[in-house]
Amino acid sequence: MIDFIHWLGHASFKLTGQKIIYIDPVKISSKEKADIILVSHSHFDHFSLEDISKITSRETNILITPDSQSKLKNISGKVVLIEPNKKYNVQGILIETFPSYNTNKKFHPRENDWIGFVLNFNGKKILYAGDTDITDELLNVKVDIALVPVSGVYVMNAKEAAELVNKIKPQLAIPYHYGSIVGTEQDALQFKKLANIQVEILEKE
Repeated sequence: MIDFIHWLGHASFKLTGQKIIYIDPVKISSKEKADIILVSHSHFDHFSLEDISKITSRETNILITPDSQSKLKNISGKVVLIEPNKKYNVQGILIETFPSYNTNKKFHPRENDWIGFVLNFNGKKILYAGDTDITDELLNVKVDIALVPVSGVYVMNAKEAAELVNKIKPQLAIPYHYGSIVGTEQDALQFKKLANIQVEILEKE
């Protein structure tokens, strides 16, 4: 049981421990202030000015893509523009970025430079894949925990997500990108059935 990873619905997570980290906070109930906020790209289901505002303090680092940064208004935190294939050390947390994109659909073009993340956190390497299909970059990550989208339509589907984790072999996988805009719990369950590793389906918090 991983008790420091909290699924806040759809593609939003909160990590608790050494720091409070939010990933793509949208329509979240938590108001606990963030040490670090990560924004993978500017789509409305990943970027929310309202949600970022309510969890940001003057000391919050906001790592954000340039197209998302242009939408930030009256935010008091410290904004860091990010791009793929870089390493960032933020408040002692090592965060690596890689490109997150579609290979067989047009919703997330590679040239947009949208982001997935690998975080070194609480003694684990954690993948947040972003909105993506299976890519060469994803196939080369080495992580302990993989957070992967499973809904299909805009991202990889459950079968493809299982194929990914069966190849990269993390200790644990957690599905997301279902339950509201697109995808259902059945996608998460199908992913768990097809994966040859441990899968934990989190309750929305």
